[in-house]
Amino acid sequence: MAGKKAAAIKDRYSKTQIIAEIADNTGLTRKEVGAVFDELSDLVERHVKKRGCGEFTLPGLLKIVTKKKPAQKARKGVPNPFRPGELMDVPAKPATTQVKVRPLKKLKEYALS
Repeated sequence: MAGKKAAAIKDRYSKTQIIAEIADNTGLTRKEVGAVFDELSDLVERHVKKRGCGEFTLPGLLKIVTKKKPAQKARKGVPNPFRPGELMDVPAKPATTQVKVRPLKKLKEYALS
């Protein structure tokens, strides 16, 4: 694989085009590739859902991490950063879970080549 030089793709692929491309290049059927995508989706879901470990890594490409943000109380009389001298009220925010996707080394190298 290291010696193979891939040509750049100018247009964004749809899901169908991605599945067809992978099927053509691997010799698998479209149905089998679709099943792999579905299973990968389920695997990611099981990692990042509420009682999951909160982290999923696609080796060399990307890492998906969840982070729990605590609830914030409402605040009154906070200085307005956009209009100095004015005070504003900040509404309460419920607790939430953020999802972050980080690129790993191979993906960064692909972007630079």
